[in-house]
Amino acid sequence: MQISELSDRSGLTVQTIKFYIREGLLPKGSTVSATRSEYDGRHLERLRLISALREVGDMPLAAIQEIIGAVEDDRVGMHELFATTQHAVGPHDAALHDPHWRAAREDVDALVRELGWQAGDRAPARDLLAHAFVALRRLGFPITLKDLRPYVKAAAEVAEHEIGRVVEGAPRARTVHSLLVSTILYEQVLTSLHRLAQEDASARRFGRARPHPAGLTAQRPDPPHQAFPG
Repeated sequence: MQISELSDRSGLTVQTIKFYIREGLLPKGSTVSATRSEYDGRHLERLRLISALREVGDMPLAAIQEIIGAVEDDRVGMHELFATTQHAVGPHDAALHDPHWRAAREDVDALVRELGWQAGDRAPARDLLAHAFVALRRLGFPITLKDLRPYVKAAAEVAEHEIGRVVEGAPRARTVHSLLVSTILYEQVLTSLHRLAQEDASARRFGRARPHPAGLTAQRPDPPHQAFPG
């Protein structure tokens, strides 16, 4: 296909595609003439991956280049590819000079060891959890394994489900798509379901809630016959 068709099918402008080629994110097309190159499905797949990383992951070009490099390097194993993707997603704002954060990070490291989880020492999620621990303690909520246990169990079950959906031998770019969906989009799904479940639990424990500002109530509706198959 010509670059104009590649633009139509990817939803990106010709100028954007040429920019990605110049930056090394997208390989050049096959030269047909001095003014014409041909592109194929691999270019379209790569553009979709770049778009997902930029729009869904909100990643800078440097992080995208890191992931693209790992995708193209067959020596990078699946687990390392997963770790590269998570590291690129971030966050990267560790408060190294804050003694409260350092103490919380030590607690996170101890928790990971106690759980026996194989997570890299530089995993950004360790820092993210440390920030949450600091905030909880400042609000007067001590961190105990008893309080964490339901979240640990839920996280482990969700992670097993997500990793189980990754098809071994699938195209590497598609694997990165799957990791992004699990890490970013389904985290939003999990957060939303958590909040809805909290409201439901509150309504069942404390009784009928006052009307919401929009005129709705937290009254539990009749359950549908079957919301989801299976």
